[in-house]
Amino acid sequence: MFASGKKAPGLCDVCGQRYRLSQLKALVVKQRVTNILACPSCWDKDHPQLMLGTVPVNDPQALRNPRVDIGLVESRDIQWGWRPVGGGSSGSGTPNALVASSGLGTVTVSTP
Repeated sequence: MFASGKKAPGLCDVCGQRYRLSQLKALVVKQRVTNILACPSCWDKDHPQLMLGTVPVNDPQALRNPRVDIGLVESRDIQWGWRPVGGGSSGSGTPNALVASSGLGTVTVSTP
């Protein structure tokens, strides 16, 4: 058994300042408790970046046995986009399914 040491002095292993032994905390590095006691101003909790690789991460990107939509022709249509929008010049052989539409409104000026 050890004495309670409520008023026992202790030195911070990081900065060397004198504190009560009960105020000093052990430093933790990579989830391991070290034998280094630090004061409240020097103590830092274990940094999460030091724990890389301890937790397995599975981030799948592809689907197993995917099924494509074969019912809609529109889903398989490829729209080429150059020169500047849609197919090139006529007779170039590239499909052009883009339809441009525009409109022009009227401007009215009211005089007081």
